[in-house]
Amino acid sequence: MPKQVDHEGRRRQIADAVCELIGRAGIEAATLRHVAEEAGVSMGAVQRCFRTRQQMLIFAQDHVNSRVTERAQKLIAAAADPESVITMLEQTLQAMLLVDDPNLVEARVWIAFTAQAAVDPAVAAAQCEQQRGLTELLELLMRVGQEGGSLRPGVTPAHVAEELIALTDGLTLQVLIGRRNADTARAVLRRVTAGLWTNPPSDHRA
Repeated sequence: MPKQVDHEGRRRQIADAVCELIGRAGIEAATLRHVAEEAGVSMGAVQRCFRTRQQMLIFAQDHVNSRVTERAQKLIAAAADPESVITMLEQTLQAMLLVDDPNLVEARVWIAFTAQAAVDPAVAAAQCEQQRGLTELLELLMRVGQEGGSLRPGVTPAHVAEELIALTDGLTLQVLIGRRNADTARAVLRRVTAGLWTNPPSDHRA
């Protein structure tokens, strides 16, 4: 019988190869041929998964976003109070800081995709859709906190959600260029989020 191929698994394998190449050498290195070599598959296998390089890059960008989501879920599950809206919001934001990898591969991949989005409308549209979903998630968590009395009066979830995304993006960039390290970036994020809560966790207080 012909060997069955896990199509989605193969796509994820290729997306991992895209990220490794971009992390080492920039987005220009992520050609179909070089990605095939990095993934250990044939050019035909890559082309059966993705008709164009653009499709491959968009999928890889979504793949990075999925890894961030998985990391957030693990951080929440490992926290002392995983059911708390404060835990869910803050651990999601911590996962969005792409600074835990000692080689900053995800951070370099993120900035490469952002630069590509500036010149490629399709990549930009995919990135904007990811940002929209993330904004909605953060806004929802803050609204739940507001209803439960955890969020300080006067905080506008829709506005703050956008500001927090801008903050995590900026901190990731600062770590990437060496202006901050991972620890100081996390500390800045904790200080900012402490201002959202009526009773911030003790490790957030000055």
